Amino acid sequence: MSTKKSGLGKGLSAILGDTPDTTSVNNTTASIDTPKAMVGSVSSIALNQIEANPFQPRTEFDEGALNELAESILQQGIIQPITVRKVADNRYQIISGERRFKASKLAGLTMVPAYVRTANDQAMLEMALVENIQRENLNALEIAISYQRLIEECSLTQEQLGDRVGKDRSTVTNYLRLLKLPPQVQFAIRDGKISMGHARAILGVDDIAMQLKIFNDVLTEDLSVRRTEDLVRSASPKKNGKEPKNKPNWYVEIKNIQERLEHRYETKVEVRHKDNGSGQVVINYYSTDDFNRLIELLDFD
Repeated sequence: MSTKKSGLGKGLSAILGDTPDTTSVNNTTASIDTPKAMVGSVSSIALNQIEANPFQPRTEFDEGALNELAESILQQGIIQPITVRKVADNRYQIISGERRFKASKLAGLTMVPAYVRTANDQAMLEMALVENIQRENLNALEIAISYQRLIEECSLTQEQLGDRVGKDRSTVTNYLRLLKLPPQVQFAIRDGKISMGHARAILGVDDIAMQLKIFNDVLTEDLSVRRTEDLVRSASPKKNGKEPKNKPNWYVEIKNIQERLEHRYETKVEVRHKDNGSGQVVINYYSTDDFNRLIELLDFD
């Protein structure tokens, strides 16, 4: 059996630097009042002094899995310390290891072993996102959102992001493209109703209405990924929306603005710009709920 290369080597370890030996957890002691001695080492910290990570990309934790982990902690202890940063006197914030933190609470522990690191908010966000992408079974949409946050909030290029998470640029791009799908399709990815393969096939058509039609066919007919791909090919024998041969100077900029609006409002947006500077911005919606969602985003009184 071939050994699969771990993305962790180029991700979390590259950000956190050297990792202390976990075998010394039970023999390491340090005073909470001496933070300099604790940085980069393992210390025992009270659970009530630790708060959750506000940058945690995962919002839901499987209750059954947490209970299993809590039982394991009761039997075996915490094998791998959590990682925290000091935010005030005797106050710490989780950088990574929130599942272990929650399970330790369930197990009735009052103290946990933890690495203490120094990190500003951006570094902490990057650490947390990379940690979760590498070590948690996030669904495809959660990964896509995490990738987007790394790019936008940590000012990374797709190439830099790929280096952080140990993925090539095409893989990163495929995940990010999921965020261009209509909200209904994104929710279905999140809820496990369709696979990433289905979603990538649906992205083969540009028209939002056709995407939604194919999506509904996938659900009602329980289509496989292969059949979905066939349906997409038959629905779009030629590439939709041919670009003009001689593009005016403003064309590329308008297309970029249109893509940004589509990402912002999670729906099809058409920017119809004319040479004289006039034009229209058309925001499409596909249901009453979708319309109400857009109204809230547009912040109408």
